[in-house]
Amino acid sequence: MRFLAHLTWQRGLSIMLGAGALLTGLVLPVVAQQRAVPESQAAMKQSFAPVVKQAAPAVVNVYVRHRVEQRVAPFFNDPFFERLFGERFGIPRERILNSLGSGVLVSRDGVVVTNNHVIKGSGKAEIKVALADGKEFPAKLILQDEKTDLAVLRLDAKGEEFPSIAFADSDTLEVGDLVLAIGDPFGVGQTVTSGIVSALARTKIGISDYQFFIQTDAAINPGNSGGALVDMDGHLVGINTAIFSRSGGSDGIGFAIPSNMVNLVVQSALAGGTVQRPWFGASLQPLTSDLAESLGMDRPSGALITNLHAKGPAARAGLKAGDVVVGVDDKQVQDPQGLHYRLVTQGVGGEVEISVLRKGQTVKATIALVPPIEEPARDTRELKGRHPLAGTKVANLSPAVAQDLGIGDDTREGVVVLEVQPRTAAARLGLKRGDIVVGVNNEKVTSVANLTVALELGGGAWRLAVERGGKVFNVTVQG
Repeated sequence: MRFLAHLTWQRGLSIMLGAGALLTGLVLPVVAQQRAVPESQAAMKQSFAPVVKQAAPAVVNVYVRHRVEQRVAPFFNDPFFERLFGERFGIPRERILNSLGSGVLVSRDGVVVTNNHVIKGSGKAEIKVALADGKEFPAKLILQDEKTDLAVLRLDAKGEEFPSIAFADSDTLEVGDLVLAIGDPFGVGQTVTSGIVSALARTKIGISDYQFFIQTDAAINPGNSGGALVDMDGHLVGINTAIFSRSGGSDGIGFAIPSNMVNLVVQSALAGGTVQRPWFGASLQPLTSDLAESLGMDRPSGALITNLHAKGPAARAGLKAGDVVVGVDDKQVQDPQGLHYRLVTQGVGGEVEISVLRKGQTVKATIALVPPIEEPARDTRELKGRHPLAGTKVANLSPAVAQDLGIGDDTREGVVVLEVQPRTAAARLGLKRGDIVVGVNNEKVTSVANLTVALELGGGAWRLAVERGGKVFNVTVQG
């Protein structure tokens, strides 16, 4: 039988973290636990109530109120005239859009973490947070990180002390561990569901740039986004983010961002900056069964290095094209997404040990955790004139720019599109943010300066070569 599953954002879960733990890294010491199945009827009747009492007060609701201006056609809101004239000639009117999600208090002074998609577009919006006891507080956005789909808020409540939850080390989770999901599904009020960890290191979900999710069968529904996934010690192991669903409700396949990634984003917010991510300096691809067999491997696991940046940490550490990365420190790497996750959660600064397979032998190398370089300089320009790229903002592609745009291959060179203005020649051509211009009139594009000259010499006809998603598209435009 064949069916389609739809990825659905879920809004509404949160949990708190102790202030002391937050200021010292928010990761508690890992204590080895004895796992066992219930051995008696009495054991089966045990309750999750103590865990809920500890964690639930730290789970909050996040309300976002957006003010959006729309142009309405002056023809009694007739749908035909609305479509025909509304955008260009309509009367400006303000609409109020409300959204609801969940969040987690991670410090006693009012720091809340939630999903970025819960508050997305709220730069000029009003954000309020409601606690489990009904108290409401205005909140200020202090960090948005689209790559991880996380956002950090601070409550405007001087002198208040809030309940909070401590972070667990998500790397200690095992498939089969019991977990609780706490949030406000469908806006019915705070709700707790139980389940197990169904899988770890899910990387082919398509939710964010850094894909490495905990999968759980604890019921997660609309309104749970930003809520908490809690272990049996009442500690935060993840932020609930999305589900696979055919109906829009829970089908038992939910995904949470691991607490180690959440911890990194919170620490970055408290430090007053953005999330800094280490630079590996190599292009990677996953292994197929055929590729693994050709490399003498018994299974397709790891990240194959296909190219290296000459100045990147990977090249400086002695790694080579054809090496297969299989581990970071003592953690196994299954694919390129897993490698990126392991590096990002280490943060910038220090070193990690990389394990690679090379000609059937395991080789270890020490990689410096450094930010990406911006070479060449961006040379950002807005392109204008009578040519097909008019209306774009472009820049020279460097490892730093590639990371900003989420371009996986940070060894690339050329000119990348940063913005496309609506109703321009470039917009009509279908150009998008992240497209790489690699050629004009059969001449290779190497820089912004080179591109502008090539466009001016087009003579009323341009043959453009544009790369998107690893594929190059050729388009001929008559001017």
